[in-house]
Amino acid sequence: MKETILITGAGGSIARKLSERLQPDFEIRFLTRKKKNLNDFEWDLKNKTIDENAFNNVSHIIHLAGANIAEKRWTAERKQEIIKSRTDSAQLLLKTLKKKNIRLKTFISASGINYYGTETTEHIFTENDPSGNDFLSKVVVLWEKSADQFKENNVAERVVKIRTAVVLTENEGALPKMSTPIKLGIGSPIGTGKQYMPWIHIDDICRIYEFALKNESVEGAFNATAPEHSNNHYFTKTIAKVLKKPLFMPNIPGFILKLLFGELSVALLEGSRASSEKIRKAGFEFKFPDLENALKNLFRK
Repeated sequence: MKETILITGAGGSIARKLSERLQPDFEIRFLTRKKKNLNDFEWDLKNKTIDENAFNNVSHIIHLAGANIAEKRWTAERKQEIIKSRTDSAQLLLKTLKKKNIRLKTFISASGINYYGTETTEHIFTENDPSGNDFLSKVVVLWEKSADQFKENNVAERVVKIRTAVVLTENEGALPKMSTPIKLGIGSPIGTGKQYMPWIHIDDICRIYEFALKNESVEGAFNATAPEHSNNHYFTKTIAKVLKKPLFMPNIPGFILKLLFGELSVALLEGSRASSEKIRKAGFEFKFPDLENALKNLFRK
């Protein structure tokens, strides 16, 4: 009999792709705001309601739910929404599991590479480094604390936190936003272009979740970022190279992004490197370790 996995954040690209990978070996269920399929179960974070049938015989939860940090300007209200979408959702899961007296084998939570702070330094961050002090760091710290409660409350045998870099997919997220201007001949690096952009191919992030799920020795926090480090200038240049497009426009000045996006602009104008050595030492091998081949794969699809 297949073990059951409950996945939150059902509308996201990782959830969709990951479920396809896991489908042959597990029974997959989704928690979603609106039921569309037989294996969907509804929850409502605002009203703190959840369909408890989703938890029947569940062995693993993969918690991917969370408001998109780059979707809107960071007003005080939006900041609270970004935090609560991650922490309140975890609390609702925990409360329901305790109520139903269920102990999971595994609780895997999405997390962010912004744990270390949104700044451009020459330091390459590892999982042993402390958290940063800015808003995104605060979000990730609270996110991970919510995940750790599943182990602390003896609701899960192990907890894994996947500190995710920018996920590259062809049709969603950062890559189309960067590649569209380049395709139109008006692309350029932003700010100084020296800010690092930790990234990971959609296939590799899904494979990391699968690896964490199937390897019981994997526990704690892991950086999910490709081994090759890229700054914004190299990233932009490599997109243009793969698309065979010229790149001649001057860099977009940082002050323009600050005017357009406010505080959110820091996520675009600053960034450091993070090491993926820990996950590789655990036995994971990247399918797309370098940017050029990752882009060639995505643009070919």
